[in-house]
Amino acid sequence: MLEMKVPSPGESITEVEIARWLVKTGDYVTKDQAIAEVDSDKATLELPAEAAGIITLQAEEGEAVKVGQVVCLIDTNAQAPATAPAVKQEETKQEAPTTKVETTKVEAPVVQAPTVQTPSPAARKILAEREIPTSAVNGTGKAGRITKNDALTASKPSMGTPVGSVRREVRTKMSMLRRKVAERLVSAKNETAMLTTFNEVDMTAIFQLRAQYKDAFKERHNVGLGFMSFFTLAVVRALKLFPDVNSMIDGQDKVTYDFCDISIAVSGPKGLMVPVIRNAENLSFRGVEAEVKRLATRARDGQITVDEMTGGTFTITNGGVFGSMLSTPIINPPQSGILGMHNIVDRAIVRDGQIVIAPVMYVALSYDHRIIDGRESVGFLVAVKEALENPVELLMNGNPAQALEL
Repeated sequence: MLEMKVPSPGESITEVEIARWLVKTGDYVTKDQAIAEVDSDKATLELPAEAAGIITLQAEEGEAVKVGQVVCLIDTNAQAPATAPAVKQEETKQEAPTTKVETTKVEAPVVQAPTVQTPSPAARKILAEREIPTSAVNGTGKAGRITKNDALTASKPSMGTPVGSVRREVRTKMSMLRRKVAERLVSAKNETAMLTTFNEVDMTAIFQLRAQYKDAFKERHNVGLGFMSFFTLAVVRALKLFPDVNSMIDGQDKVTYDFCDISIAVSGPKGLMVPVIRNAENLSFRGVEAEVKRLATRARDGQITVDEMTGGTFTITNGGVFGSMLSTPIINPPQSGILGMHNIVDRAIVRDGQIVIAPVMYVALSYDHRIIDGRESVGFLVAVKEALENPVELLMNGNPAQALEL
């Protein structure tokens, strides 16, 4: 009998939660077959069977189990169930007995009076004019029918009074990942001196570049030319100009990084996940787009690993995909800054002394004021704005085709 224990999903993780069993006691499982989904405080992972055999579950769904704890037993001596042979049709075919069917008289069922009160035409009109639901009126007519007098004497329910509907509540336990996210967000609000600064970005230049090159980019690299590559490379440039934004507090020390590991917030089936683009300063437009696509797909499919979620020196979150116009994103601790992207809307702006219509995005930088001063935070966001409004010169070295590897 093999005892299956919870493996360590990553450093510093001591406990996981059985999110869902994919098999049941008595099932025959094969080696490496996924038998359960487990939640850690960072990601949802699949638990593969270590051997083939008959399984016996030892933990319940929703139960918190320690790393190294036995969660199931596998009888490795059990034989795989044989497929039942098909039964020949001739053996199962039986002739129908020739029995004489006697006809009997069936009496018609007694029709019960309707339980739903039906208003008369006059009553229906009065109730409609007074906006009174029929369920709020007691009918005094035959079989509970609502009469004209019933409608005239009925009173309209007071505001907020539930009428004619079932009021229910559903209580479900939050996953370990969701609980951990909640704890981290509250911690960030309570333990950092968080402040947010805003700016707006004229997206015209990026729109023109995407319109000109996106088809060729897609055909050449098999990945779309989205906004995330422009924003990621603009952030990398700004982090080099203002390294305090790429720093963290560790006790009484300030830790500053010479690399840019950019976390990207992704909405997954289990909640918010933040996979990391490693060494974004070394990536091209193609490299960023390919990595964003890979990480987002793995997060949404529940395949993201703890290593892919660990670390990060700065975060980018895009509420614009859900229609957000403006927000104050919460810092992803222990990081000191997070950039919020929002939806792009045609707005009237002044350009060269003229009022023109342009696609504009509001951007927000939330930062930890304990380590980042106003000059650095505002300067960082202005640097992001400058790069996005002049990407050919500041992000592409004056040669878009070469930068996009076309």
